[in-house]
Amino acid sequence: MASSKIIIYQIFTRLYGNRNTTRKENGSIVENGCGKMNDFTPSALKKIREMGVSHIWYTGIIRHATQTDYSAYGIPKNHPAIVKGKAGSPYAITDYYDVDPDLATNVEKRMREFEALIERTHKAGMKVIIDFVPNHVARQYHSICKPEGVKDLGEEDHTQNGFDPQNNFYYCPGQRFTPYFDLYHGEVEPYIEEPAKATGNDCFHNAPGMNDWYETVKLNYGLDYYAGRVGHFNPIPDTWGKMTDILLFWAKKGVDGFRCDMAEMVPAEFWRWATDKLKYIYPDIIFIGEVYNPAEYRNYLGAGFDFLYDKVGMYDTLREVMRGNQSTHAITWAWQQTDNIRDHMLYFLENHDEQRIASSFFAGDARKGIPGLVVSALLQKNPVMIYFGQEYGERGMDKEGFSGNDGRTTIFDYWSLDTMVRAFGRRLTTNQKALSSIYNNVLNIAREEKAVIEGVCFDLMYVNGQYHRQYAFLRKAGSEVLLVVANFDDLPTTMDVTIPAHAFDYLGIKEKKSATLTDLLSGKEMKRQLFHDCYVSVDLEPLGAVILKFKV
Repeated sequence: MASSKIIIYQIFTRLYGNRNTTRKENGSIVENGCGKMNDFTPSALKKIREMGVSHIWYTGIIRHATQTDYSAYGIPKNHPAIVKGKAGSPYAITDYYDVDPDLATNVEKRMREFEALIERTHKAGMKVIIDFVPNHVARQYHSICKPEGVKDLGEEDHTQNGFDPQNNFYYCPGQRFTPYFDLYHGEVEPYIEEPAKATGNDCFHNAPGMNDWYETVKLNYGLDYYAGRVGHFNPIPDTWGKMTDILLFWAKKGVDGFRCDMAEMVPAEFWRWATDKLKYIYPDIIFIGEVYNPAEYRNYLGAGFDFLYDKVGMYDTLREVMRGNQSTHAITWAWQQTDNIRDHMLYFLENHDEQRIASSFFAGDARKGIPGLVVSALLQKNPVMIYFGQEYGERGMDKEGFSGNDGRTTIFDYWSLDTMVRAFGRRLTTNQKALSSIYNNVLNIAREEKAVIEGVCFDLMYVNGQYHRQYAFLRKAGSEVLLVVANFDDLPTTMDVTIPAHAFDYLGIKEKKSATLTDLLSGKEMKRQLFHDCYVSVDLEPLGAVILKFKV
Protein backbone atom coordinates (compact mmCIF):
# COMPACT_ATOMS: atom_id res chain seq x y z
CA MET A 1 0.00 0.00 0.00
CA ALA A 2 1.23 3.49 -0.83
CA SER A 3 1.98 5.66 2.20
CA SER A 4 1.18 8.90 0.39
CA LYS A 5 0.39 10.27 -3.03
CA ILE A 6 3.16 11.93 -5.02
CA ILE A 7 2.40 15.60 -5.62
CA ILE A 8 5.03 17.38 -7.70
CA TYR A 9 5.50 21.13 -7.73
CA GLN A 10 7.45 22.14 -10.83
CA ILE A 11 9.41 25.35 -10.36
CA PHE A 12 11.31 27.21 -13.05
CA THR A 13 14.12 28.03 -10.64
CA ARG A 14 15.43 31.10 -12.47
CA LEU A 15 12.06 32.85 -12.22
CA TYR A 16 10.69 31.68 -8.87
CA GLY A 17 12.33 34.13 -6.46
CA ASN A 18 12.92 37.03 -8.84
CA ARG A 19 11.18 40.12 -7.48
CA ASN A 20 12.61 42.57 -10.02
CA THR A 21 9.63 44.13 -11.82
CA THR A 22 11.54 45.93 -14.62
CA ARG A 23 10.48 43.26 -17.11
CA LYS A 24 12.26 44.76 -20.09
CA GLU A 25 11.69 42.77 -23.28
CA ASN A 26 14.92 40.90 -24.11
CA GLY A 27 16.41 42.34 -20.92
CA SER A 28 19.72 41.20 -19.50
CA ILE A 29 20.21 39.60 -16.10
CA VAL A 30 21.35 42.99 -14.79
CA GLU A 31 18.21 44.71 -16.09
CA ASN A 32 15.57 42.10 -15.27
CA GLY A 33 17.15 40.23 -12.40
CA CYS A 34 17.18 36.50 -11.71
CA GLY A 35 15.93 34.19 -8.99
CA LYS A 36 18.46 32.32 -6.88
CA MET A 37 18.62 28.96 -5.15
CA ASN A 38 18.94 30.84 -1.87
CA ASP A 39 15.44 32.27 -2.43
CA PHE A 40 14.18 28.86 -1.29
CA THR A 41 14.42 29.72 2.36
CA PRO A 42 13.13 27.37 5.06
CA SER A 43 9.97 29.49 5.31
CA ALA A 44 9.42 29.44 1.53
CA LEU A 45 9.86 25.66 1.47
CA LYS A 46 7.54 25.27 4.45
CA LYS A 47 4.83 27.13 2.55
CA ILE A 48 5.27 24.85 -0.46
CA ARG A 49 5.12 21.78 1.77
CA GLU A 50 1.93 23.05 3.41
CA MET A 51 0.32 23.04 -0.03
CA GLY A 52 0.55 19.23 0.06
CA VAL A 53 3.66 18.99 -2.12
CA SER A 54 5.83 15.89 -1.75
CA HIS A 55 8.41 16.55 -4.50
CA ILE A 56 9.84 19.78 -5.93
CA TRP A 57 11.08 19.63 -9.50
CA TYR A 58 13.73 22.33 -9.71
CA THR A 59 13.80 23.02 -13.44
CA GLY A 60 16.99 24.36 -15.01
CA ILE A 61 19.61 23.44 -12.38
CA ILE A 62 22.33 22.01 -14.63
CA ARG A 63 24.50 24.57 -16.44
CA HIS A 64 23.20 25.44 -19.88
CA ALA A 65 24.01 27.82 -22.73
CA THR A 66 23.43 31.49 -21.98
CA GLN A 67 24.27 34.90 -23.43
CA THR A 68 25.40 36.10 -20.00
CA ASP A 69 29.19 36.20 -19.77
CA TYR A 70 30.65 34.24 -16.86
CA SER A 71 34.16 33.92 -18.31
CA ALA A 72 35.55 35.80 -15.29
CA TYR A 73 34.74 32.65 -13.33
CA GLY A 74 36.44 30.34 -15.81
CA ILE A 75 33.15 29.39 -17.45
CA PRO A 76 33.42 29.30 -21.27
CA LYS A 77 31.48 32.05 -23.04
CA ASN A 78 28.74 30.89 -25.42
CA HIS A 79 28.36 32.33 -28.90
CA PRO A 80 25.00 34.17 -28.94
CA ALA A 81 24.16 32.93 -32.45
CA ILE A 82 23.38 29.50 -30.99
CA VAL A 83 21.66 30.54 -27.76
CA LYS A 84 17.90 31.02 -27.65
CA GLY A 85 17.11 34.13 -25.62
CA LYS A 86 19.31 36.19 -23.31
CA ALA A 87 19.10 33.60 -20.53
CA GLY A 88 19.17 30.55 -22.80
CA SER A 89 17.26 27.29 -22.77
CA PRO A 90 17.78 24.97 -19.78
CA TYR A 91 17.54 22.12 -22.29
CA ALA A 92 20.77 23.14 -24.05
CA ILE A 93 23.22 21.75 -21.48
CA THR A 94 26.82 22.98 -21.60
CA ASP A 95 28.18 20.97 -18.66
CA TYR A 96 26.34 18.00 -17.13
CA TYR A 97 28.54 18.23 -14.02
CA ASP A 98 27.92 21.89 -13.25
CA VAL A 99 25.20 24.13 -11.80
CA ASP A 100 23.73 27.12 -13.65
CA PRO A 101 25.68 30.17 -12.39
CA ASP A 102 22.61 32.39 -12.83
CA LEU A 103 21.07 30.63 -9.83
CA ALA A 104 23.98 31.21 -7.45
CA THR A 105 24.46 34.04 -5.01
CA ASN A 106 28.17 33.20 -5.03
CA VAL A 107 29.05 31.85 -8.49
CA GLU A 108 32.21 30.15 -7.29
CA LYS A 109 30.21 28.20 -4.69
CA ARG A 110 27.28 27.34 -6.96
CA MET A 111 27.53 23.58 -6.40
CA ARG A 112 27.61 24.03 -2.65
CA GLU A 113 24.55 26.26 -2.88
CA PHE A 114 22.72 23.49 -4.73
CA GLU A 115 23.78 20.90 -2.18
CA ALA A 116 22.46 23.21 0.55
CA LEU A 117 19.17 23.54 -1.37
CA ILE A 118 18.83 19.75 -1.41
CA GLU A 119 19.46 19.69 2.35
CA ARG A 120 16.87 22.41 3.02
CA THR A 121 14.28 20.72 0.81
CA HIS A 122 14.77 17.41 2.57
CA LYS A 123 14.59 19.11 5.96
CA ALA A 124 11.28 20.66 4.89
CA GLY A 125 9.91 17.16 4.26
CA MET A 126 10.08 17.10 0.48
CA LYS A 127 12.14 15.31 -2.14
CA VAL A 128 14.15 16.80 -5.00
CA ILE A 129 13.70 16.17 -8.72
CA ILE A 130 15.94 17.71 -11.38
CA ASP A 131 16.02 17.54 -15.15
CA PHE A 132 18.12 14.96 -16.93
CA VAL A 133 18.47 15.97 -20.57
CA PRO A 134 19.72 12.83 -22.34
CA ASN A 135 18.90 13.36 -26.01
CA HIS A 136 20.89 16.48 -26.83
CA VAL A 137 23.37 19.05 -25.52
CA ALA A 138 24.28 22.64 -26.40
CA ARG A 139 26.34 23.04 -29.57
CA GLN A 140 29.28 24.34 -27.51
CA TYR A 141 29.11 21.65 -24.85
CA HIS A 142 32.30 21.58 -22.82
CA SER A 143 32.58 20.30 -19.27
CA ILE A 144 34.94 22.17 -16.94
CA CYS A 145 33.60 20.41 -13.83
CA LYS A 146 33.77 16.76 -14.86
CA PRO A 147 35.45 14.48 -12.33
CA GLU A 148 39.09 13.61 -12.81
CA GLY A 149 39.62 10.90 -15.40
CA VAL A 150 36.28 11.50 -17.16
CA LYS A 151 36.50 12.03 -20.92
CA ASP A 152 34.37 14.85 -22.28
CA LEU A 153 31.54 14.18 -24.72
CA GLY A 154 32.93 14.04 -28.25
CA GLU A 155 36.52 14.17 -27.05
CA GLU A 156 37.46 10.87 -28.70
CA ASP A 157 34.91 10.88 -31.56
CA HIS A 158 35.91 9.90 -35.08
CA THR A 159 34.48 12.97 -36.76
CA GLN A 160 35.13 11.65 -40.26
CA ASN A 161 32.30 9.15 -39.67
CA GLY A 162 28.69 10.28 -39.87
CA PHE A 163 27.85 7.43 -37.51
CA ASP A 164 30.10 5.35 -35.30
CA PRO A 165 28.62 3.27 -32.45
CA GLN A 166 31.30 4.58 -30.08
CA ASN A 167 30.97 8.25 -31.07
CA ASN A 168 29.03 10.54 -28.75
CA PHE A 169 27.68 12.67 -31.61
CA TYR A 170 26.49 12.31 -35.21
CA TYR A 171 28.36 14.21 -37.92
CA CYS A 172 27.99 15.59 -41.43
CA PRO A 173 31.51 14.87 -42.70
CA GLY A 174 33.01 17.55 -44.92
CA GLN A 175 30.16 19.99 -44.28
CA ARG A 176 30.14 23.18 -42.23
CA PHE A 177 27.21 24.13 -39.97
CA THR A 178 25.13 26.51 -42.11
CA PRO A 179 21.74 27.16 -40.47
CA TYR A 180 19.08 29.57 -41.69
CA PHE A 181 20.29 32.46 -39.50
CA ASP A 182 23.24 34.85 -39.28
CA LEU A 183 26.12 33.14 -37.48
CA TYR A 184 27.61 36.44 -36.25
CA HIS A 185 24.68 37.64 -34.11
CA GLY A 186 26.52 40.87 -33.30
CA GLU A 187 29.87 39.22 -32.56
CA VAL A 188 33.12 40.01 -34.39
CA GLU A 189 33.70 36.34 -35.23
CA PRO A 190 31.01 33.96 -36.50
CA TYR A 191 30.14 30.67 -34.86
CA ILE A 192 32.01 27.94 -36.73
CA GLU A 193 31.27 24.21 -36.54
CA GLU A 194 32.98 21.87 -38.99
CA PRO A 195 32.10 19.16 -39.56
CA ALA A 196 28.56 20.01 -38.59
CA LYS A 197 26.96 17.89 -35.91
CA ALA A 198 23.39 16.56 -36.22
CA THR A 199 20.78 18.73 -34.50
CA GLY A 200 18.87 17.58 -31.39
CA ASN A 201 15.45 17.03 -32.97
CA ASP A 202 16.81 14.28 -35.25
CA CYS A 203 17.87 16.73 -37.94
CA PHE A 204 20.75 14.90 -39.61
CA HIS A 205 21.95 17.56 -42.03
CA ASN A 206 24.07 20.67 -41.64
CA ALA A 207 21.38 23.33 -42.20
CA PRO A 208 18.68 23.28 -39.49
CA GLY A 209 15.73 25.63 -39.90
CA MET A 210 14.01 28.11 -37.62
CA ASN A 211 11.73 25.46 -36.10
CA ASP A 212 14.54 22.98 -35.46
CA TRP A 213 16.32 22.72 -32.12
CA TYR A 214 19.27 24.40 -33.82
CA GLU A 215 20.96 25.35 -30.54
CA THR A 216 21.48 21.66 -29.67
CA VAL A 217 23.29 18.60 -30.99
CA LYS A 218 21.98 15.05 -30.92
CA LEU A 219 23.65 12.47 -28.69
CA ASN A 220 24.47 9.06 -30.15
CA TYR A 221 23.30 6.02 -28.18
CA GLY A 222 24.28 3.49 -30.84
CA LEU A 223 21.34 4.01 -33.19
CA ASP A 224 22.38 4.36 -36.82
CA TYR A 225 19.77 6.79 -38.16
CA TYR A 226 21.51 6.88 -41.54
CA ALA A 227 20.69 3.18 -41.93
CA GLY A 228 17.12 3.39 -40.64
CA ARG A 229 17.68 3.39 -36.87
CA VAL A 230 19.62 0.13 -36.70
CA GLY A 231 20.82 -0.45 -33.13
CA HIS A 232 24.46 -1.23 -32.32
CA PHE A 233 24.37 -2.02 -28.61
CA ASN A 234 27.09 -4.68 -28.32
CA PRO A 235 29.64 -3.61 -27.24
CA ILE A 236 27.91 -1.02 -25.02
CA PRO A 237 28.10 2.41 -26.72
CA ASP A 238 30.42 4.91 -25.05
CA THR A 239 27.55 7.39 -24.54
CA TRP A 240 25.70 4.88 -22.33
CA GLY A 241 28.51 4.81 -19.77
CA LYS A 242 29.05 8.56 -19.79
CA MET A 243 25.38 9.39 -19.30
CA THR A 244 24.89 6.78 -16.58
CA ASP A 245 27.87 8.22 -14.72
CA ILE A 246 26.20 11.65 -14.88
CA LEU A 247 23.01 10.22 -13.33
CA LEU A 248 25.07 8.58 -10.58
CA PHE A 249 26.89 11.88 -9.94
CA TRP A 250 23.64 13.73 -9.19
CA ALA A 251 22.09 10.82 -7.28
CA LYS A 252 25.12 10.85 -4.98
CA LYS A 253 24.42 14.53 -4.30
CA GLY A 254 21.08 13.52 -2.81
CA VAL A 255 18.77 14.08 -5.79
CA ASP A 256 15.71 11.84 -5.35
CA GLY A 257 14.52 11.65 -8.94
CA PHE A 258 14.98 12.69 -12.54
CA ARG A 259 12.50 14.14 -14.98
CA CYS A 260 13.96 12.83 -18.23
CA ASP A 261 13.53 15.22 -21.13
CA MET A 262 12.28 13.70 -24.40
CA ALA A 263 12.97 10.23 -23.02
CA GLU A 264 11.44 8.48 -26.03
CA MET A 265 14.11 9.99 -28.33
CA VAL A 266 16.65 7.82 -26.50
CA PRO A 267 16.44 4.03 -27.02
CA ALA A 268 14.69 2.03 -24.31
CA GLU A 269 17.68 -0.32 -24.26
CA PHE A 270 19.80 2.46 -22.73
CA TRP A 271 17.18 3.26 -20.10
CA ARG A 272 16.91 -0.40 -19.10
CA TRP A 273 20.70 -0.54 -18.66
CA ALA A 274 21.02 2.80 -16.82
CA THR A 275 18.01 2.61 -14.49
CA ASP A 276 19.06 -0.87 -13.40
CA LYS A 277 22.44 0.50 -12.31
CA LEU A 278 20.94 3.52 -10.57
CA LYS A 279 18.26 1.59 -8.71
CA TYR A 280 20.72 -1.06 -7.56
CA ILE A 281 22.54 1.66 -5.59
CA TYR A 282 19.60 4.02 -4.98
CA PRO A 283 16.49 1.80 -4.85
CA ASP A 284 14.12 4.66 -4.01
CA ILE A 285 15.17 6.97 -6.84
CA ILE A 286 12.42 7.73 -9.36
CA PHE A 287 12.49 8.28 -13.11
CA ILE A 288 9.80 10.36 -14.82
CA GLY A 289 9.76 10.12 -18.61
CA GLU A 290 8.58 12.70 -21.11
CA VAL A 291 7.06 10.20 -23.54
CA TYR A 292 4.29 11.28 -25.91
CA ASN A 293 3.69 8.11 -27.93
CA PRO A 294 1.15 5.84 -26.15
CA ALA A 295 2.38 2.88 -28.19
CA GLU A 296 5.72 3.22 -26.37
CA TYR A 297 4.38 3.65 -22.81
CA ARG A 298 4.74 0.04 -21.75
CA ASN A 299 8.12 -0.25 -23.44
CA TYR A 300 9.55 2.63 -21.39
CA LEU A 301 7.90 1.53 -18.16
CA GLY A 302 9.51 -1.84 -18.74
CA ALA A 303 12.83 -0.04 -19.19
CA GLY A 304 12.74 1.28 -15.63
CA PHE A 305 10.61 4.42 -15.69
CA ASP A 306 8.36 4.86 -12.69
CA PHE A 307 6.06 7.46 -14.25
CA LEU A 308 5.32 8.84 -17.70
CA TYR A 309 3.63 12.03 -18.84
CA ASP A 310 -0.04 11.46 -19.63
CA LYS A 311 -0.05 14.29 -22.14
CA VAL A 312 -1.78 13.06 -25.28
CA GLY A 313 -4.43 11.30 -23.20
CA MET A 314 -5.52 12.93 -19.96
CA TYR A 315 -3.96 16.38 -20.41
CA ASP A 316 -5.27 16.91 -23.92
CA THR A 317 -8.69 15.62 -22.88
CA LEU A 318 -9.03 17.80 -19.78
CA ARG A 319 -7.86 20.80 -21.79
CA GLU A 320 -10.63 20.31 -24.34
CA VAL A 321 -13.24 19.62 -21.63
CA MET A 322 -12.25 22.82 -19.81
CA ARG A 323 -12.49 24.73 -23.08
CA GLY A 324 -15.97 23.33 -23.67
CA ASN A 325 -14.95 21.41 -26.79
CA GLN A 326 -15.49 17.89 -25.40
CA SER A 327 -17.94 16.11 -23.13
CA THR A 328 -16.78 15.03 -19.69
CA HIS A 329 -17.37 11.46 -20.88
CA ALA A 330 -14.09 11.83 -22.76
CA ILE A 331 -12.31 11.78 -19.38
CA THR A 332 -13.51 8.19 -18.88
CA TRP A 333 -12.11 7.25 -22.27
CA ALA A 334 -8.80 8.94 -21.43
CA TRP A 335 -8.11 7.01 -18.23
CA GLN A 336 -9.30 3.75 -19.76
CA GLN A 337 -6.61 4.00 -22.45
CA THR A 338 -3.95 3.49 -19.78
CA ASP A 339 -6.05 1.43 -17.37
CA ASN A 340 -3.55 -1.33 -16.66
CA ILE A 341 -0.68 1.19 -16.19
CA ARG A 342 -2.72 4.04 -14.72
CA ASP A 343 -0.70 4.17 -11.48
CA HIS A 344 2.36 5.05 -13.58
CA MET A 345 0.85 8.02 -15.44
CA LEU A 346 1.63 11.57 -14.34
CA TYR A 347 -1.35 13.93 -14.55
CA PHE A 348 -0.93 17.70 -14.97
CA LEU A 349 -2.74 20.76 -16.30
CA GLU A 350 0.31 22.99 -16.73
CA ASN A 351 4.05 22.69 -17.17
CA HIS A 352 6.80 24.74 -18.84
CA ASP A 353 5.90 23.42 -22.30
CA GLU A 354 2.16 24.04 -22.09
CA GLN A 355 0.04 27.16 -22.09
CA ARG A 356 -1.24 28.54 -18.79
CA ILE A 357 -4.89 27.71 -18.03
CA ALA A 358 -5.65 31.41 -17.48
CA SER A 359 -4.03 32.47 -20.76
CA SER A 360 -6.13 33.70 -23.67
CA PHE A 361 -4.85 30.72 -25.65
CA PHE A 362 -6.26 28.12 -23.23
CA ALA A 363 -9.28 28.84 -20.99
CA GLY A 364 -8.88 32.56 -20.30
CA ASP A 365 -9.86 32.10 -16.66
CA ALA A 366 -7.89 30.26 -13.97
CA ARG A 367 -11.11 29.17 -12.26
CA LYS A 368 -11.84 26.92 -15.24
CA GLY A 369 -8.94 24.80 -14.04
CA ILE A 370 -10.57 23.99 -10.70
CA PRO A 371 -12.72 21.03 -11.86
CA GLY A 372 -9.75 19.76 -13.88
CA LEU A 373 -7.55 19.98 -10.78
CA VAL A 374 -10.08 18.01 -8.72
CA VAL A 375 -10.29 15.27 -11.34
CA SER A 376 -6.55 15.02 -12.03
CA ALA A 377 -5.64 15.06 -8.31
CA LEU A 378 -8.29 12.65 -7.01
CA LEU A 379 -9.30 10.27 -9.81
CA GLN A 380 -6.48 7.75 -9.40
CA LYS A 381 -3.55 6.85 -7.15
CA ASN A 382 -1.00 8.16 -9.65
CA PRO A 383 1.09 11.35 -9.20
CA VAL A 384 -0.20 14.81 -10.04
CA MET A 385 1.91 17.85 -10.91
CA ILE A 386 1.26 21.58 -10.83
CA TYR A 387 3.43 24.37 -12.22
CA PHE A 388 4.48 27.27 -10.00
CA GLY A 389 2.09 30.19 -10.30
CA GLN A 390 -0.74 27.91 -11.43
CA GLU A 391 -2.18 28.07 -7.92
CA TYR A 392 -2.44 31.87 -8.23
CA GLY A 393 -3.84 31.92 -11.77
CA GLU A 394 -0.66 33.02 -13.57
CA ARG A 395 -1.70 33.96 -17.12
CA GLY A 396 1.58 33.61 -19.05
CA MET A 397 0.55 36.49 -21.30
CA ASP A 398 3.83 38.44 -21.10
CA LYS A 399 5.97 39.16 -24.16
CA GLU A 400 9.30 38.43 -22.53
CA GLY A 401 11.74 38.39 -25.44
CA PHE A 402 12.72 35.26 -27.31
CA SER A 403 9.51 33.82 -25.90
CA GLY A 404 6.74 35.94 -27.36
CA ASN A 405 3.20 36.39 -26.11
CA ASP A 406 2.15 32.76 -26.43
CA GLY A 407 0.41 31.93 -23.16
CA ARG A 408 3.49 30.18 -21.80
CA THR A 409 5.91 31.28 -19.10
CA THR A 410 9.27 31.87 -20.75
CA ILE A 411 12.13 29.41 -20.31
CA PHE A 412 14.50 31.52 -22.46
CA ASP A 413 14.43 34.99 -20.89
CA TYR A 414 15.22 36.83 -17.67
CA TRP A 415 11.84 37.73 -16.23
CA SER A 416 9.64 37.79 -13.15
CA LEU A 417 6.04 36.64 -12.72
CA ASP A 418 3.53 39.11 -11.38
CA THR A 419 1.71 36.41 -9.40
CA MET A 420 4.88 35.21 -7.68
CA VAL A 421 6.04 38.76 -6.87
CA ARG A 422 2.61 39.40 -5.35
CA ALA A 423 2.76 36.16 -3.39
CA PHE A 424 6.18 37.00 -1.97
CA GLY A 425 5.00 40.52 -1.07
CA ARG A 426 1.71 39.26 0.39
CA ARG A 427 -0.19 41.39 -2.10
CA LEU A 428 -2.32 38.73 -3.75
CA THR A 429 -5.72 39.79 -5.01
CA THR A 430 -8.89 38.39 -3.47
CA ASN A 431 -9.35 36.06 -6.45
CA GLN A 432 -5.74 34.86 -6.28
CA LYS A 433 -6.08 34.11 -2.57
CA ALA A 434 -9.32 32.21 -3.16
CA LEU A 435 -7.77 30.14 -5.97
CA SER A 436 -4.69 29.38 -3.88
CA SER A 437 -6.90 28.22 -1.01
CA ILE A 438 -8.71 25.78 -3.31
CA TYR A 439 -5.40 24.38 -4.58
CA ASN A 440 -4.19 23.95 -1.01
CA ASN A 441 -7.37 22.15 0.00
CA VAL A 442 -7.52 19.82 -3.01
CA LEU A 443 -3.84 18.88 -2.94
CA ASN A 444 -3.88 18.21 0.80
CA ILE A 445 -6.98 16.06 0.41
CA ALA A 446 -5.11 14.14 -2.30
CA ARG A 447 -2.11 13.78 -0.03
CA GLU A 448 -3.93 12.78 3.15
CA GLU A 449 -7.12 10.88 2.30
CA LYS A 450 -6.72 7.13 2.44
CA ALA A 451 -9.33 6.66 -0.29
CA VAL A 452 -7.16 8.71 -2.68
CA ILE A 453 -3.78 7.33 -1.63
CA GLU A 454 -4.65 3.64 -1.85
CA GLY A 455 -8.33 3.36 -2.75
CA VAL A 456 -10.00 1.93 -5.81
CA CYS A 457 -11.86 4.13 -8.28
CA PHE A 458 -15.35 3.65 -9.67
CA ASP A 459 -16.25 5.93 -12.58
CA LEU A 460 -19.95 6.83 -12.42
CA MET A 461 -20.35 8.42 -15.83
CA TYR A 462 -21.66 5.33 -17.64
CA VAL A 463 -24.91 5.58 -15.64
CA ASN A 464 -25.02 9.38 -15.75
CA GLY A 465 -24.94 9.77 -19.50
CA GLN A 466 -27.16 12.83 -19.57
CA TYR A 467 -24.43 14.98 -17.98
CA HIS A 468 -21.76 16.38 -20.29
CA ARG A 469 -20.33 19.25 -18.21
CA GLN A 470 -20.11 17.37 -14.91
CA TYR A 471 -17.95 14.42 -13.90
CA ALA A 472 -18.54 12.04 -10.97
CA PHE A 473 -16.64 9.12 -9.49
CA LEU A 474 -16.18 7.21 -6.25
CA ARG A 475 -12.98 6.39 -4.37
CA LYS A 476 -12.93 3.84 -1.52
CA ALA A 477 -10.40 2.41 0.90
CA GLY A 478 -11.43 0.40 3.97
CA SER A 479 -14.53 1.98 5.46
CA GLU A 480 -13.95 5.40 3.86
CA VAL A 481 -15.66 6.49 0.65
CA LEU A 482 -15.36 9.70 -1.35
CA LEU A 483 -17.99 10.78 -3.84
CA VAL A 484 -16.29 13.37 -6.05
CA VAL A 485 -18.35 15.54 -8.39
CA ALA A 486 -16.78 18.29 -10.51
CA ASN A 487 -18.66 20.94 -12.47
CA PHE A 488 -16.91 22.09 -15.65
CA ASP A 489 -19.78 24.47 -16.42
CA ASP A 490 -19.63 28.15 -15.50
CA LEU A 491 -23.24 27.99 -14.31
CA PRO A 492 -24.53 26.58 -11.02
CA THR A 493 -26.24 23.24 -11.37
CA THR A 494 -27.68 20.33 -9.46
CA MET A 495 -26.45 16.90 -10.49
CA ASP A 496 -28.52 13.90 -9.55
CA VAL A 497 -25.71 11.36 -9.36
CA THR A 498 -26.91 7.82 -9.98
CA ILE A 499 -24.92 5.19 -8.07
CA PRO A 500 -25.55 1.78 -9.66
CA ALA A 501 -25.95 -1.51 -7.80
CA HIS A 502 -22.67 -2.64 -9.34
CA ALA A 503 -20.82 0.16 -7.52
CA PHE A 504 -22.26 -1.01 -4.18
CA ASP A 505 -21.20 -4.59 -4.92
CA TYR A 506 -17.77 -3.74 -6.37
CA LEU A 507 -16.84 -1.39 -3.51
CA GLY A 508 -18.56 -3.33 -0.75
CA ILE A 509 -20.92 -0.50 0.20
CA LYS A 510 -24.06 -1.35 2.16
CA GLU A 511 -27.32 0.47 1.52
CA LYS A 512 -28.34 3.11 4.05
CA LYS A 513 -31.58 4.93 4.70
CA SER A 514 -29.63 7.92 5.98
CA ALA A 515 -25.93 8.55 5.47
CA THR A 516 -23.98 11.65 6.56
CA LEU A 517 -21.85 13.01 3.75
CA THR A 518 -19.29 15.72 4.60
CA ASP A 519 -17.91 17.98 1.87
CA LEU A 520 -14.16 18.12 2.48
CA LEU A 521 -13.93 21.41 0.59
CA SER A 522 -16.63 23.40 2.39
CA GLY A 523 -17.05 21.43 5.61
CA LYS A 524 -20.80 21.25 5.05
CA GLU A 525 -22.71 18.10 5.99
CA MET A 526 -25.71 16.62 4.22
CA LYS A 527 -27.96 13.64 4.77
CA ARG A 528 -28.68 11.38 1.82
CA GLN A 529 -30.18 7.96 1.16
CA LEU A 530 -27.83 5.39 -0.32
CA PHE A 531 -29.71 2.76 -2.31
CA HIS A 532 -28.96 0.71 -5.41
CA ASP A 533 -29.60 2.68 -8.60
CA CYS A 534 -30.98 5.68 -6.72
CA TYR A 535 -29.43 9.09 -7.09
CA VAL A 536 -27.61 11.42 -4.73
CA SER A 537 -28.60 15.02 -5.42
CA VAL A 538 -25.60 17.38 -5.34
CA ASP A 539 -25.62 21.18 -5.68
CA LEU A 540 -22.61 22.51 -7.58
CA GLU A 541 -21.22 26.01 -7.76
CA PRO A 542 -20.04 27.32 -11.16
CA LEU A 543 -16.67 25.71 -11.96
CA GLY A 544 -16.82 24.10 -8.52
CA ALA A 545 -16.72 20.67 -6.99
CA VAL A 546 -17.75 18.68 -3.97
CA ILE A 547 -15.71 15.95 -2.31
CA LEU A 548 -18.22 14.09 -0.17
CA LYS A 549 -16.80 11.74 2.44
CA PHE A 550 -18.82 9.08 4.22
CA LYS A 551 -18.24 5.89 6.15
CA VAL A 552 -19.51 2.42 5.37
